[in-house]
Amino acid sequence: MDTVLSLKNVTKSYENHIAVNDVSFDVPKGSIFGLLGPNGAGKTSLIRIVTTITKADRGIVELNGSSIDSNRPAQIGYMPEERGLYKKMKVGEQLMYLARLKGMSKTDAKAAITHWLEKFEIESWWNKKIDELSKGMQQKIQFIATVVHNPPLLILDEPFSGLDPINTNLIKQEIDNIRDTGTSIIFSTHRMEQVEEICEHIVLINNGKNVLEGKVDEVKATFKENLFKVEFKGALGSEVLNTFNVVDKKEHSVKVKLNEAESSNAVLQKFIQSGTQVVSFNEILPTLNEIFIKCVGDYNANQ
Repeated sequence: MDTVLSLKNVTKSYENHIAVNDVSFDVPKGSIFGLLGPNGAGKTSLIRIVTTITKADRGIVELNGSSIDSNRPAQIGYMPEERGLYKKMKVGEQLMYLARLKGMSKTDAKAAITHWLEKFEIESWWNKKIDELSKGMQQKIQFIATVVHNPPLLILDEPFSGLDPINTNLIKQEIDNIRDTGTSIIFSTHRMEQVEEICEHIVLINNGKNVLEGKVDEVKATFKENLFKVEFKGALGSEVLNTFNVVDKKEHSVKVKLNEAESSNAVLQKFIQSGTQVVSFNEILPTLNEIFIKCVGDYNANQ
C-alpha cells in the first residue's frame, strides 16, 4: 500500500495532560481517510502536528516518505473547523493572497482561482467582501482556498458545517473528484453517517490513543453479529420461526441471528422451501455510529 502520510508513535503533552499518546497510523495515497473520535479525544492535536502548527514531543511524522516540517506548506491543504477568512477582504484578493502563501505564482493562482469560481458558478463573487457572504458561501471560498494549490494531502475538518443539502452534495462530489486524481484526504467529523458514506479507511482516537483502525468494510465485518433480515409477503409459518433464533419480528419482516454453523444460503433455502414468498434477504451490518459508541464505551469502561 502506497502511503502519503505516516505517523509512528506520536506523542504530545500539554502541561500534565497527554493529548496524543503513542499514536500510529498510515493514510493511503488516493484515499478518503476518516479521523474519528469524541470531543477532546486528540484529533485537533494530531491535525496541528501534521500541519506543523505544533510539534510532537516524540514520534515520527512523514509526508511522502520524508519528515514533515514547516517548510512544506504547498504539500498540505487544511480547512479548519473554525474558519480563517479575513472578513473585510474581497473574495478574489483573499484567494490570491492564500494561494501565493502556498507558493503559487500570480498567473497560476489567478488561473486556478478562476477555474474554481467558474466550477461553483460564483465568478461574480470576485469583488464581494467576505462579510457580505452567508456562512455557506464563505464555506465554498474556504474550500477553494484549501484545494487551489492542488496539494497531495487535504485535511478537512467538518467541511459540511453550515452547508445546505445541495451545496453539501456539491462539495462531496468535488471531494470524490479530487480523490480520483490521486490526492489523499483526511476527513475529520462527528457525523458518522457522512464518514460511512464517503470514507474508505478510518482511525478512531479516544483519550489520545488509537482505539480502532482499518478499512471501513473490514471494520464493519469485524463487528457484525451474524444478523439477517428477511422481508416477505403473506404469512410466515410457525415452523420456520421455531427453526431460527428470532430477535425481532414485524408483520412482513423478521430478523434472525445465525450461529457459526449456520449458512446464510441454507437459511434462505429453508424460508423458500417453507412456501414463504421472500422479497429480500440481507445481512445486517453495524453502522459506524454503533461501532463508534461501542468502542469508546468499552475503552472507557476498561480504564
